[in-house]
Amino acid sequence: MATNENHLKLMFLLMLSCLWISFAAARDTLELGDTLNSSSYLVSRKRAFTLGFFHSGSTSNIYLGIWFTNDPKKIVWVGNRNAPVVNTAAVLTLETKGNFKILPQGGDAISLYSHQATNYTDTLFATLLDSGNFVLQELDSNGTTQKVLWQSFDEPTDTLLPGMKLGVNHKNGRPWSLTSWLNEVVPVPGQFSLEWDPKGRQLIIRRQGVEFWTSGVLKGGKFEFISDEYKSMYNFTIVSNEDEEHLVYNDINQGGQSAWFLSFEGKLLSFDGSYIAETENCNGHSTDGGCMRWLPSCRSRDDMFDKRSGYFIQGPEPSSLDYNTKHTMNDCRVTCWNLCGCDAYTFLYDNQTGCKFWEKKGEFFQDLSGIIPALYVLIPKSSQNGTKKWIWVIGIAIGVIPLVVIFFCILCHLSRRRNVFLQVEMDAKSDDGMLELMNSDTFTTVNELQNDRKQGNDLRIFSYKCIMSATNNFSLENKLGEGGFGLVYKGVFSQGQEIAIKRLSRNSGQGMSEFKNELILISELQHMNLVQLLGFCIHREERMLIYEYMPNKSLDYFLFDSTKSKMLDWPTRFSIIEGIAQGLLYLHKYSRLRVIHRDLKASNILLDENMNPKISDFGMARIFQQNELEANTRRIMGTYGYMSPEYAMEGVFSIKSDVYSFGVLLLEIVSGRKSNNFYHTKHLDNLVGYAWELWKEDAMLDLMDPTLSDSFIKDQMFRCIHVGLLCIGDSAIDRPTMSDVIAMLANDSLTLPSPEKPIFSIARKAIEAHICEKESENYSIYGLSISNMVAR
Repeated sequence: MATNENHLKLMFLLMLSCLWISFAAARDTLELGDTLNSSSYLVSRKRAFTLGFFHSGSTSNIYLGIWFTNDPKKIVWVGNRNAPVVNTAAVLTLETKGNFKILPQGGDAISLYSHQATNYTDTLFATLLDSGNFVLQELDSNGTTQKVLWQSFDEPTDTLLPGMKLGVNHKNGRPWSLTSWLNEVVPVPGQFSLEWDPKGRQLIIRRQGVEFWTSGVLKGGKFEFISDEYKSMYNFTIVSNEDEEHLVYNDINQGGQSAWFLSFEGKLLSFDGSYIAETENCNGHSTDGGCMRWLPSCRSRDDMFDKRSGYFIQGPEPSSLDYNTKHTMNDCRVTCWNLCGCDAYTFLYDNQTGCKFWEKKGEFFQDLSGIIPALYVLIPKSSQNGTKKWIWVIGIAIGVIPLVVIFFCILCHLSRRRNVFLQVEMDAKSDDGMLELMNSDTFTTVNELQNDRKQGNDLRIFSYKCIMSATNNFSLENKLGEGGFGLVYKGVFSQGQEIAIKRLSRNSGQGMSEFKNELILISELQHMNLVQLLGFCIHREERMLIYEYMPNKSLDYFLFDSTKSKMLDWPTRFSIIEGIAQGLLYLHKYSRLRVIHRDLKASNILLDENMNPKISDFGMARIFQQNELEANTRRIMGTYGYMSPEYAMEGVFSIKSDVYSFGVLLLEIVSGRKSNNFYHTKHLDNLVGYAWELWKEDAMLDLMDPTLSDSFIKDQMFRCIHVGLLCIGDSAIDRPTMSDVIAMLANDSLTLPSPEKPIFSIARKAIEAHICEKESENYSIYGLSISNMVAR
């Protein structure tokens, strides 16, 4: 036993020795023809800095960077911050022709430097120096004089190292300045920049180009608004001549590591994380500590934001959300500061981008235990003097809180199911029909979908806590897409079942009536070519629909992408056409309800793991009685380009309206082109008109998506185009039913009638003008231009 242990120890020591030898022998230079791949590095001579490729957070984006060898998290330079290498490998190469490039596998080269000379020698090389500077240099013919061709110090990112310049190069007009990262893990340029102002002899931090903070004038070796303690740590050198104007700092303590970082929040930090410039209270109104005033504000100059755990008396949920992933916490603070009714803010996504705002929420109750997630709460000047008194009152209350908590836990345990339902009921109190629906036997209240293999259409009311857990608090990584209705997220329950959550936006046209409509309809519908709705969640102003998860997203995701469309060969496309037709036939004829979808389009066709199509989004659908042939509405909803002429012009709809939309969609599937965003120089500016012209010229093959050239069946494709043209006829009565469509697609021997010229679709401009006139007179159309979309 002892012998084995000694062998293991010896092997471990040998492994450590090999690693040390490998590191010690790491090169610091690339010579002509050399490459550096994602598993190799350059290490400066004294091992102060390392250069190599790194990943951005949990993403697959790859960047070339330089970092402190003893702290790889402190990245001081990024070579391709505007052009990440995505989903592939990359190498850095110094080509024999002298070009310095990052070469992604299978992608376009990212140039760092292009060699201009026609004659050169083998004396070109790139070296990582112990200063952190990566230098491409050339020796003269005598081998002694070095000429710098390119260096990373001339292209700074968010970090200033000793010896780096801040200022402007008058030779090429380029500035030397820092630009923050977008957030903690994404190095693309963010909101803030640090510059040297030669005339004012001061440092300036700008937010989106506007002065945010200034250091004050440099006098006696120190800046007015930078702490005196740094005077003993740094000395500053100013250079001003016809070639350049710049500032350089050096670390007096040469034995220590030194760097200035401009954070994505606009703070200037030293290597150890201490503040050089504290910009926390720079809000556009305050002028303390170098902060700049740039906007008028309804706030008092002494008002402040304080990070506190707690909740507002009028509810814990935010009043509004900002989904912009380029907005950082500083953007949230500035927005809240200038929004007079805003009481608090915090970030929306886990990577601290996006914003949540609490507006006119009343009194804030602070939780000193820290259990409740913290917010940045506005503390008015009048409240600051009473802060100690308020904390004292909270302290007394803490002694009572445990007893209250125990009491309420007992109550919650006795009425958990009832409470969940009552919460949803209270949230939906503005809609009596919604309450009536939830009181029916259609729905079951659950905290998570149980794997009980129940069949049928038993919909659940999901708790908000359950949905938050399944989506990781609606994290950015779980976002699947977005549309006029709002956002769609992927969720995973604890048992591993995947779901899709359609989170309706308050700004979308889809209100409570459409939300209720979709619930009622899909609870009564069951077909393999219709998406399955599992349930819903209502929480205050939030309305969410929970569907089965479709791993292949929607048809338009593949169809209109030049690369992804190759995955849709002809057999797959024909199968999708047949599946959509079967789904529509069920809606029109065989379901318990007779349903007109009214918004059939490629983005509303979801694809499962086997590329089987499923019709989704029934918010605009209408139920017909079995003996009802058509209906009329003054509220036209749908997507222009898919709308039948009688619906777009007169508001009349029937099952033949869906047939028209199916015809347009069929032509899109065959051609791989969008109907409502089509342009052809020779023919008309819409897909239907183009298809008709090709039909007349007997050139239907020209309509085919070129990616189908190796898989299409000519007769089958021509039959599809023929059926599509029959479906888009101007007269509803002449269009086939979906039963006819399925028969025509399936039976090659069936003789098809000749299509008529689709005047409506070809005369697009005149129709648009007419619809716009009708809109101003009669119609209530949701927000968007009729030329693109008319709804949602």
